[in-house]
Amino acid sequence: MRLAILGASGHGKVVADTAMQAGWEEVVFFDDAWPEVQHNGRWSVVGNTCSLLEHHETFDGVVVGIGNNTIRLNKSRQLLAAGVEMVSVIHPSAVIGSSVTLGVGSVVFASAVIQVDSSLGMACVVNTQAAIDHDCHLADGVHICPGTNLAGLVDVGEASWIGIGASIKQVLRIGSNVTVGAGAVVLRDVADEQTVVGVPAKPILRNS
Repeated sequence: MRLAILGASGHGKVVADTAMQAGWEEVVFFDDAWPEVQHNGRWSVVGNTCSLLEHHETFDGVVVGIGNNTIRLNKSRQLLAAGVEMVSVIHPSAVIGSSVTLGVGSVVFASAVIQVDSSLGMACVVNTQAAIDHDCHLADGVHICPGTNLAGLVDVGEASWIGIGASIKQVLRIGSNVTVGAGAVVLRDVADEQTVVGVPAKPILRNS
């Protein structure tokens, strides 16, 4: 089983290691910095996005290993539109509840938990030891960072970033393109495009 990862980043390394532990036999990278970038840790970088599009049929699956939500989502959509066989990668120590749906091109890292009847869109990231409780809905391109906790019935909009160690109270709506700061405790809905930080979390005021 051969896996191609687009994006030779630190995040991509974790995707590669997760894939190997999940049973993929061979992992290679593609990155638009190639040929200047030839390796990502112990894995080879063998081409760029155009190369991947030309040779994707030689792989059993492809996933985007880019941490930036917008770029990851756009690249995933580009690959899907070109007929590339996108896959999700799940660490064997992750716990996935019954009736959970996981969108194509998503990754779930070590010791993460996704509880019953939750749904994730495409190209989502559920990072190390993150916990998503029952009946949550994550739109496309969401990143739930390490150690983050979502209580039940939380709705997270497209391309939002929930920072490391953040906690979100049950039955809340987090808008699209939101950033929740590290360690924040979210007790109220968050509108689209906002950045919230602190305990309790409050929006950052921008200068006009």
